Amino acid sequence: MRTRVTALALSALLTAVTPPGGRAQGSAQDIARWEREARNVAITRDDWGIAHVHGMTDADAVFGMEYAQAEDDFHRIEMNYLNALGRTAEALGERAVYADLRMQLVTDADSLKALYKTSPTWLKQLMDAFADGLNFYLYKHPDVHPLVITHFEPWMALAFSEGSIGWDIETVNLRDLQAFYDSSAVGVISPDSESPFTEPTGSNGVAIAPQNTLDHKALFFINPHTSHYFRSELQMTSDSGLDAYGAVTWGQFFVYQGFNASAGWMHTSSGVDNIDEFLETVTRKGNRYYYRHGKKDYPLRSRRITLTYKTGNGAATKSFTAYYTAHGPVVRKQGERWVSVSLMQNPLQALIESYTRTRARNLAEFRRTVDLRTNSSNNTVYADAQGNIAYFHASYDPRRDTSFDWTQPVDGSNPATDYHGLLPVDSLPNVVNPPDGWLYNSNNWPWSAAGPDSPQRSAYPAYVERGTEESPRGYHLLRILPEGKNWTMASLTAAMFDSYLPSFERMIPVLTKAYGGAPDSVKAKLAGPITVLRDWDFRWGVNSIATSLAVYWGMSAERAVFRDARAAGMSPERYVAERASAAQLLESLQWAVGRLTADFGTWQTPWGDINRFQRFNDDVEPRFDDAKPSIPVAFTSSQWGSLASFGAHPYPNTKKWYGTSGNSFIAVVEFGDSVRARAITAGGESGDPASPHFNDQAVRFVTGNLRVVYFYRSQLAGHIEREYHPGG
Repeated sequence: MRTRVTALALSALLTAVTPPGGRAQGSAQDIARWEREARNVAITRDDWGIAHVHGMTDADAVFGMEYAQAEDDFHRIEMNYLNALGRTAEALGERAVYADLRMQLVTDADSLKALYKTSPTWLKQLMDAFADGLNFYLYKHPDVHPLVITHFEPWMALAFSEGSIGWDIETVNLRDLQAFYDSSAVGVISPDSESPFTEPTGSNGVAIAPQNTLDHKALFFINPHTSHYFRSELQMTSDSGLDAYGAVTWGQFFVYQGFNASAGWMHTSSGVDNIDEFLETVTRKGNRYYYRHGKKDYPLRSRRITLTYKTGNGAATKSFTAYYTAHGPVVRKQGERWVSVSLMQNPLQALIESYTRTRARNLAEFRRTVDLRTNSSNNTVYADAQGNIAYFHASYDPRRDTSFDWTQPVDGSNPATDYHGLLPVDSLPNVVNPPDGWLYNSNNWPWSAAGPDSPQRSAYPAYVERGTEESPRGYHLLRILPEGKNWTMASLTAAMFDSYLPSFERMIPVLTKAYGGAPDSVKAKLAGPITVLRDWDFRWGVNSIATSLAVYWGMSAERAVFRDARAAGMSPERYVAERASAAQLLESLQWAVGRLTADFGTWQTPWGDINRFQRFNDDVEPRFDDAKPSIPVAFTSSQWGSLASFGAHPYPNTKKWYGTSGNSFIAVVEFGDSVRARAITAGGESGDPASPHFNDQAVRFVTGNLRVVYFYRSQLAGHIEREYHPGG
């Protein structure tokens, strides 16, 4: 699974910014159009503040859902588009310049404008409505001050056409990029580094066929692991047949993780190896650079990129000459050779796939969206009312010569490294209607997706999946799903909040064994903690002292072995369980005991006293305060195999740990003659701390108490807080 930097993470260094102010400017004709579109839209806010948007046409629904999202959190919408367009430095200052350069290597505004003009009419109408909805919001809210974007353009939607947790280009190392394009400069927005404690991103997705459910209807579990508040929850419907509900990445106009009346879809970060680096042989002839391919030299394409960045005195600019070979943009040097990167760049088809999947009513229609092959970073889990369940592997996968190791840069001058189109979808390790009637993905390989009905690794090229071992969550789900019969929405939800931590069942025994051979002086110091861990059932809980000890010890032990584990091609967890020395294991436990005692007065501190959920502001850069109210959270990071994920850590001014990622939007769905669903969103729907819906879901969120989804108009009866037209 790739480690990515999200749009929100890029903005996490946002300090005090003086906004330029200003409302969206529009001509009299623009304003008249916006008002006319608004009359075609109704927004119904339910008693959780969630928007149910209805329009006469799909474009009307898009207009309304953008307006509703802006009401809930305009700032996150703008930050997503600043990142997508490579313009974050205009808000954050010079330190964001190289992140912007990286993005603009593949995002060219002029190209996107031209692509918009050639888009299908129906899609242009949606993009027009997207821009109109946001601009109408700014027009109606002059008190809202954008950081940079005071007017949205339709073509901008093409810069943000896939709703995942990051862009493929973000795999490029910023320091290497800066060294190539501006070696004299210092400072980047954030260093790219590796850590054993990077919270696993992605999701859990589970689909259960009718043969394994009590009511003989397909069940579906949606559990993305992202930054908290990364997506809005809403419903969008139209008189033209649109009816989609779920999580929408702020500012986009399609439901990314969700369902309609007869089908559901969700995505999990993939381990597919489809971002490749090419070692280029570059020579200079006169004023031009050339790269070798076969026996010929070809001129590199160059493009001037000028970036604006905020300063204390206004704004300044930096210009770069970006270089491209046929493989893609040049992003660094390795020795004396330039390195280019090849990745999926098809924003128009990606946007079409992202939107049309929300209208798919059955497996055949959904499969047609997969055939567009623009899902480069995610696997997809699917279920529908006809009882079909499916797993689709990431669909963008170039056909390559398997004699090369594609996890390393390959020789770009060798024609044998050329791509040969894309693998057909049927050539990927997909699973459709497995005989045992269940499937899942948890950011792990597909070789266990359906137990004995899973694809066989030997039948596929190595580059379709980079994973080398099963993930802790994979172990967990393979313990639960094969035994399940007569599943219900309630039992599936309970299973996805199962408290078992498989990582510690593998690691704790080696610790207790090491303790058995320790000197008496060490045994005396650690007797109490070892007894607690030896007697533990490997399950989290708010009152569990063992969970606290295990997490602190696991952190220290994995940190101790991280470099050796990486060199061995093993996960830190596996290395601890199989190769760590007794000294590493016992010293890590001594550190855990000391740190718990120093921070909380005793190592016998219940997990819920440490692990907390807190929301008192909507800053993109998280701020927490031990003196302010917070809620105990029982579940842990997914790093330890917890299916319910809460990525938490202490901050410079705190002792307690506060979560910022993991479970975000969750839904359990049952498909049949009608659809039933329950869901929860981290904290609440609104980003306004003054709103009653800023934190009204917090207790339900941390306890897994999903609320009823009001999917049908009849379900909204008695639960309507407000109905209005945008702007009204």
